[in-house]
Amino acid sequence: MITAIIDAHAHIFPDKIALKAVKAIGDYYNIPMVASGTVSELLHRGENIGVRKYIVHSTATTVAQVPVINNFIAKETALHNEFIGFGTLHPDQGEEGIKKELARIRELNLKGIKLHPEFQGFAITDDAMKPLYRAIEGKFPVLIHMGDENKNSSRPDDLARILDEFPRLTIIAAHLGGYRMWDIAENHLLGKKVFFDTSSSLFALNPAEASRIIRAHGVDLVLFGTDYPMWDHTEELERFMKLDLTDEEREKILWKNAAKLLDITL
Repeated sequence: MITAIIDAHAHIFPDKIALKAVKAIGDYYNIPMVASGTVSELLHRGENIGVRKYIVHSTATTVAQVPVINNFIAKETALHNEFIGFGTLHPDQGEEGIKKELARIRELNLKGIKLHPEFQGFAITDDAMKPLYRAIEGKFPVLIHMGDENKNSSRPDDLARILDEFPRLTIIAAHLGGYRMWDIAENHLLGKKVFFDTSSSLFALNPAEASRIIRAHGVDLVLFGTDYPMWDHTEELERFMKLDLTDEEREKILWKNAAKLLDITL
């Protein structure tokens, strides 16, 4: 029996740009998007499966977008008790700019940082990222999109090296450690001190493969996420429930691990 769900990976956009933003994401991945990306639809779809909390975020493709997006996420988090907001940063802000925005992120009561290397135009190994990692480590968890079919900006083996260099970083490696690079994630990230989320993975991996990755990495380091607006909440939960996991392991992944990581009270 499921007692609660935290959706640890949900994108939201202002209503006036949501459809345009969602279309751009769908076009890049060549995947039909199921939802509009609006706050109201996220809450409606999540309610269908009993989601209690959502980690919500967006990413800045330019430095100028950083404060605008962080203000938007903070506003929606204040309006909706269900939301835990993650802010965004950009390496082109420079070390001082990053530090200033991190202070503002804290003031805005945002609880983490979301990065998307491909959309933001950097590689996780770029020298410009090192000041960002130093500023964040030990202070905020970082949800990073990992893996890409067309680029090498977010390879799991590169993340392994980042984790070795910055051991105090708390990383959530999205998409079970690497979208379309699950074999590389298995070879380089399993057993390391890094969280995975299940988003945009269960549609492509059969239940046996996904179960193997999760068990090998450790169920205490895996979070349930839908990647809204890319996938339907009901279908994502159905895929998750097909995994070879005990009820206790499902509870950990569906909400307990996220609640512990972010000090969430349900």
